[in-house]
Formats: sequence, structure tokens, C-alpha cells
Amino acid sequence: MTETQDELKNIQRKPGLQIWTISVRSHCCFLQLGKKNKNCYIILNVSNSATQSTDIHYWIGNASSQDEQGAAAVYVTQLDKCLGGSPVQYREVQGCESAKFKSYFKNGLIYKKGGVGSGFTHVETNVYNIQRLLHVKGTKHVTAREVEVSWSSFNLGDIFLLDLGKAVIQWNGPQSNRQEKLKAVLLAQDIRDRERGGRAQIGVIEGGQEEASPELMKIMTSVLGQRTGHLKEPIPDDKPDQNQTSNVKLYHVSDASGQLLVQEVATSPLTQDLLSSTDCYILDQGGSSVMVWKGKAASDEERHSALSRAVGFIKAKNYPSNTKVEVMSEGGESAMFKHLFKSWKEKGQIQGLGKTHSVGKIAKVDQVKFDVMELHAQPKLAAQERMVDDASGHVQVWRIENLELKEVNPSTYGQFYGGDCYLVLYTYNRANKPQYILYMWQGRHATQDEVTASAYQAVNLDNKYNGAPVQVRVVMGKEPRHFLAIFKGRLIIFEGGTGRAGVVNPDPGARLFQVRGTHEMNTKATEVPTRAASLNTNDVFLLKTHQNVFLWYGKGCSGDEREMGKAVADLLSEQDKQIVMEGQEPAAFWVALGGKAPYASDKRLEKEVALHEPRLFECSNQTGRFLMTEVADFTQDDLDEDDVMLLDTWEEIFLWIGNSANQYETQESYSCAVDYLKTHPAGRDPGTPITTVKQGYEPPTFTGWFNAWDAHKWSGGLSYEEMKSKLGDISQITVNLNNTSLNKKTGGGNIKSHNQKISSSISNAYVDQSPSRAKPSGMLHSEQLVKAPQHQLPQGADLEKREEYLTDAEFENLFGCTRNNFQRLPKWRQNDLKKKAGLF
Repeated sequence: MTETQDELKNIQRKPGLQIWTISVRSHCCFLQLGKKNKNCYIILNVSNSATQSTDIHYWIGNASSQDEQGAAAVYVTQLDKCLGGSPVQYREVQGCESAKFKSYFKNGLIYKKGGVGSGFTHVETNVYNIQRLLHVKGTKHVTAREVEVSWSSFNLGDIFLLDLGKAVIQWNGPQSNRQEKLKAVLLAQDIRDRERGGRAQIGVIEGGQEEASPELMKIMTSVLGQRTGHLKEPIPDDKPDQNQTSNVKLYHVSDASGQLLVQEVATSPLTQDLLSSTDCYILDQGGSSVMVWKGKAASDEERHSALSRAVGFIKAKNYPSNTKVEVMSEGGESAMFKHLFKSWKEKGQIQGLGKTHSVGKIAKVDQVKFDVMELHAQPKLAAQERMVDDASGHVQVWRIENLELKEVNPSTYGQFYGGDCYLVLYTYNRANKPQYILYMWQGRHATQDEVTASAYQAVNLDNKYNGAPVQVRVVMGKEPRHFLAIFKGRLIIFEGGTGRAGVVNPDPGARLFQVRGTHEMNTKATEVPTRAASLNTNDVFLLKTHQNVFLWYGKGCSGDEREMGKAVADLLSEQDKQIVMEGQEPAAFWVALGGKAPYASDKRLEKEVALHEPRLFECSNQTGRFLMTEVADFTQDDLDEDDVMLLDTWEEIFLWIGNSANQYETQESYSCAVDYLKTHPAGRDPGTPITTVKQGYEPPTFTGWFNAWDAHKWSGGLSYEEMKSKLGDISQITVNLNNTSLNKKTGGGNIKSHNQKISSSISNAYVDQSPSRAKPSGMLHSEQLVKAPQHQLPQGADLEKREEYLTDAEFENLFGCTRNNFQRLPKWRQNDLKKKAGLF
């Protein structure tokens, strides 16, 4: 144990993945790297980001012993201490791993028979005396569990891989979907490339059309025997209980009395000030997960026992033993933890721009001129500021009248009445191609028929532009920044009434407008109740009566805000304005407001941005039920064309519609987004904007949340059908049927992404585990291959596949990546690299 502690101290934070196994011999525990047939693992992941966020997972196999589990928990605590206490710790149970854990292994995890996860071991390549059956599940994070080689293991809804060494046969359940089939093909290819050196063949059988693959069925029957009876019904996917996950409780953990006590502190929505640095807390998310927060000044006993206390808490609550556990220190909280709090402030956090202001509160935002040119250079900035361009595009406005669209006179653009619904189409150019945003503004006093008609007409307008517009629902009073910008300081929100021609609105007598903004890109005027309590010392107000127009300047407003107040006042009235300074109001001013009354006049306060990391969810009914599944550490690759994806950036909800998403998913996802906001444990604002984005028409406010967005990604991607056709003539697969009674040796199944590295020693010396690959005979140097004529190439060489005649070293030198990573690129990207290398 002492030797291991010394080794742990030498571990440094380096980007990548490191994995250890726990070995228990004669009641002694050892920490080892990458050994086979172990049941507990410790995984350290350091991200490539500038912050180098660090996570420690300890994985418990179903067959692991109590000694191994206990040793893993001890080593995790020691490793956390050696790394300064900042890593987030996760307890993972086989078959119930967190999405974050699964995200490390992009091509899937394989569980070896007996509960041992071979996904963590170095594989033996070119081993063919194998016979195993893998049960494949999942569309985002794939897991493959080794099951009995028998028809009794099959069901109608999942996919099974029969691995015979030199051949891998994929059997697709009749009720499996395209995305699952595609993921299974990728897994089969990964087994072929990584375990068989590229020399195995792959065949696919559609379970509902077995007669179309007689040769492959002959092989399966020879191995599995003749099938008798019916296959089992599909195994339903787990569906999290939304009421369960929204039921959040915070418990205080203390040993002040000499005994460890756990006491309930609060229920959702939670606030950050409930957490004290001198204590530890347990956050219980309805039994679906348990999180432990360790204050910086908590006692050593409280901090060191955090993980074991969480496990004890699970037992005391009679929660399932596979309940997820996270442990984190103050200052190193996970994104999920912060999302469960109504607001979260980081140390040194900067102030936000353009946030919603609530009348009667002192909240104030410094309005800083935003340089839109930075949007193009920094996509993430565009996303954070929610600005797609400099608002210089073309604007068209329609009002819903008699449930139909009626064009609004351009001279009144920017005037929105609370009794109406409007559609605003904004057109701008990007890369010389028109882009569209369709805003749906719904007045709070509009009829339900008008609200419904606005949604219906939005669909019609969307169809007119072939589905290209990005649709944004705008709640009255919560207009997004870009919406303000396109009206150039002329945005006026009337509380009620209508803008329809010929309709006389009731005379309200005096009217009061609150004006906020420092320039034409962020200014709007909002009608508020005409009473003194509506005033705010930090803002400009316009009071309009039949006799007078008062422009009231609060003591806290800036010169820029006063100038914008004057400009908006001229739009509202052509009368001369009487300037009124706070504290010097004439009697007529107070009479118009119904008399003096207290109002928000304390010192200026600033509203802070709630710092929350974005979260991505997959919305799909491909399993037969509508499910929302979170995607951890998401990238553009996680956007499935068959599904609807929900991106939560806290300030806004995006619904991304894949080209192949079905109508039910599209319709259900919107109501699900509304429910997601209503049931969020942090008490989210139900008026948060919900923006619909179509695949291929993503604005920078969406793409900026994804690292290295590729606008051409889907132009060269392969569908499941295309992947299947690339496997070749499946009738050519040959297996020695006399050798199907091979010994039941279980081959290794190291299924992790090729760009991840596993430590080969405790001192972090990394090794490349990409296996050698079968190559054509006649290896040539790159200079011999570049634009070489046919007669200079080996006999029968394919001119379009010159790269296959390079050595591995020259291939990586020429293309900057391994062969396996090259094959994973879209076809258009492969051809582009080959052209640049002179091989195409």
C-alpha cells in the first residue's frame, strides 16, 4: 500500500485517459495498470481544454469482491488528494455507467463474460480461434455484453454480433432502428480493425428478412443450432422518471458532535448560499444520483469519508446499489451539479450583458457596446451573446389578423402590442448564401386562437423557404438581444391593445414607459403600470398624459441611456418633452402617477450571469417510446440526423431537427422542452426562449457551442445503408463450418476511440495501441506514389487507393493521422486530403 501511495504522488495531469486495475492477493491490495480479468478499475481522465478539468471514475464489475470495491474507494480518495482535491469523483457500476464515462469510449464498451470489462485491456490482434455472441445496445453510447452463444439470448428489438474470428455476423432485430444498426456496424468494423488487423469479414442479416441472406443464416445455424419457437420481445430501454430527477434535496453532513450526522437542509429550487465552506453536503436527486460536495474548510474526516458516506446514504435510503455517485470539492463542481441550483456564481465571474430586467427590482446591467465583427472570428462568442450578425439584414413583419397573415406597414416596424401576435422574418447572408430567422412574438393578451394561428402560419412560412428558417419563440418582455438589434432602437412594447388599422384602442389616460439601453442595438421601451412603484432609480422613464410628456431620468442612469431615452420619446410622441430629474419632480408628475409611493431607489445592483455549461439531449422515439437522453462531452458528431436534439444553454433552449427525424419526434420535442423547463429542479424561467434549428441551417448562436463546427459534415457522411453496402458481397464470407466447435476462448474487446491513450506505466509513459493492419503487397515510398502513372504501380493496383501502398509511418507522415482515423473521416474529407498529398 505504501509503495502504491508513492506511485500515486508521481502522477501528473496530462491530457488523456489512464486506467488502473485493483488486484487483491492474500488480503493485500495492489494498484496495477491494464491487467486482464480484473473486476474493479480506476480511470483518470484529463480534458484537453485550457482548464484541464479532471475526473476520476472507479468502475465496479458485477463479479467484483467487497475487498476490491473497498480498495478502489480508498485509492480514489488518495488519488484525489494527490491531485489537489479538485477532480470530480464518480462511482460507476457495470451496466449503469454514467453518460460521461461512456463518452470516453466512442465506439462502445464490451463486457467480457463473467462481468469483466475488457474495454480496459490491451487486445490481442490477429487471434481467430474465437466464438462469442455480443448483445449490442444503445444509439449514443454503445455497450456490448457477451452472452450465451444460443438463440435463447436473442430478442426482436436489439442487435447481436456473432464473432467467429475471421467473420463477424451482425443480426439486426426486426424492431431495431437505423441508428442502432449504424452504431453496431461501426462496432463490428472496430472489432475487425483493432482485434483482427483488418483481416476479418463482416456480414449483416436483417432479422425481418433472413431469407435474403441464406449463406449467412447457414453459418449462424451451424453455430447456434436450428431455431425453435419464437424470439423474445424487445427489452425496454430505461426511462428516467422526470418527477424523480426534479425532486432534489440537500442534506448537511457534519461530525461536530463527534458522530457523523446527516440532516435535510432544503429542497429544490436550491441556491448557492446554502453551501458553507466549513461543511460537507449530500445532494440527492430523487435517488437517480447522489452528489457529495466538500467545503474547502471542512474537517479532514468529513472530506476523506465523503465517498463512503455517500454509499452509506444510498443503503440507508434503500436506493439501488447501482445508484450513481459523484464527489466534488468546492471550486471544482461538475456542470450537472451547478445545473441543479437556481443560480451559480464563480469566483471572479464577469457581469452579463443584456439580461432581462424585472420592473420593481433594482437589478441593473452595464450595457457595453458589442463588436459584432468578433462573432465571425470567435463562434463561441456569437453563441454566448446570441447574435448571428450585426443586425443589418432585411426585416419583414406580419401581424395575425382573422387568423391570417397581414403585412405590417414598415413605418410602424418595432411597435408590438400585447393584444396581437406577430411573425418577424429576418434575412441575412453568410458565405453568399441567404439565411433566415423567423421570430414568433406572442402578446400576453392575445387570444388562444391567435397564438395557435401564429404557430400555424409560422409553419407555412417555414415551408415557403423550404424549411431553412431558424424558428425562435419570443415571449413578450423577454425579447432576445438580436431581436432588439434588428429594430435599431425603435422597439416599443405596448402592454395591451392592437396595432390593427381602423381599430381604436381604449384611452388609458396616462401611460408610463420604461426605456432601457445605451445604443440602438440594445434599446427597447416597455409599457409598465402607471404608478410610482414602477419607477427605478437606474433607468429612464417616459410619462405621457393628455397635457404633458415627462422624460424622467433616474440618478443611476448614464448619459448614453438618457440619449436613447430621448430618441424613443420622439417615436412615442411629437410633443415637447419636459425633462424631470429624480428628486426634482413637479406636482403634475406625481398626480399623473396617482401620487407618490416608494420605488426601487437603493444603490445600483448588477444582475450576474448564472454560469452554467450547455447540455445536450437526444430526443427520440426510435425505441417505441419518446425518450430524452443526455449526451456527455458532446460534439457535432453527436447530432443524429434521425433524431431531434435539445441543447440547453441556460439562457436559451435550442431544438435541432435532423433531416430524418420523424414528425412525432419533432412535435413531441417542443412540448418536452416546455416540460423540461417547468420541471427543472433549479426552478427555471418557463419563458426561456425556445429556438428551432434545422439541420444544415444552423446559425452561429447554435454552432458556437460546438468545438470546431464543420459546415460540410453531413455532405459526405455515410448512412447505414451506405455503410452496409461498403462491406462488400456478403455471400463471399467463408467460415470453416467444421471448426465451429472452437474452444470458447473469449477474445479481448478493447473498444475505445483511437485518439485516446492509455498509460503504459505509472509514470505516464503513453503507448499507441492501434493494431497493425492488413496491407496490400508491394509497399512503395510516397514519392513513388505521388501522381505515378499506372505502369509504375504494382500489378492490379487501384489508382484511386494509392494510399494503401504506403507504409504505416509514411501514411501518418503524409496525412497526419493513422489509417483507422483516416477511414473514419467523411469521403469528401478523405478525397480532399488525398488531393493535397498528390494521391488523387
